[in-house]
Amino acid sequence: MVDALWVLVGIFIGSIGGILTISLVSAGKFDDLQNEIQDLRNQRQLLKEEIHRLNKPKSKPTPRKKRNYRPRNQKNKK
Repeated sequence: MVDALWVLVGIFIGSIGGILTISLVSAGKFDDLQNEIQDLRNQRQLLKEEIHRLNKPKSKPTPRKKRNYRPRNQKNKK
């Protein structure tokens, strides 16, 4: 009878220890997965911004300034 009681106590302590171990291991994995999800969300947001930036319609370039050329053989005449 005493042996059966020790077996039940061992099973009880072992099951509690197993549950604690499994919860600690899965909690670490859960945190890693949450961090990865957040990283992927940030990356998706950055890529969306890049797509919007690249798809923005481009405006016409500003025209160049007109150049006033002086003939080479003439010096400053005022």
